Amino acid sequence: MTNNRAPGKSDGQDGTNARVSHTSGWCRRWLLVLALSSGPLLATGGWQVLQAEPQKAKIVGLGATTCQRFSDDVKANPVLRRDYLAWAQGFMSGIILSRPPGVDEGLDLAPVTFDLVGQLHFLEDHCARNAAVDFSDAVEALYKRLRKEGRT
Repeated sequence: MTNNRAPGKSDGQDGTNARVSHTSGWCRRWLLVLALSSGPLLATGGWQVLQAEPQKAKIVGLGATTCQRFSDDVKANPVLRRDYLAWAQGFMSGIILSRPPGVDEGLDLAPVTFDLVGQLHFLEDHCARNAAVDFSDAVEALYKRLRKEGRT
């Protein structure tokens, strides 16, 4: 008997096409079930449950702490103020790099009108008023303040 079919092709006698057909049918049935079961979910507004809130990035390093810890640390060891400020400058640099093109380009993180000592005082004051928030939130508040500074 001569086989004129292409290699690997089957006429269904060995069950190959039957498996493809079976898999194809299973896939269609699964998609139909998924579509039908999603209808009531979407109609009732249940889709909102499926929408995840933006996940906050895992922040690491010295500044990955609370404002309370920052305040306690710099009281116990004032030299740490420099380290926390350096972390804050790096964190804000990361914010700038993550911005879309044209947004915050040229923003000066150390303008003469709001020098590093002033920024450190801002962080200390912000954390004194908001001890329970993350230090990174205080740095974000500083970043927003610097954006305003850049507009004046």
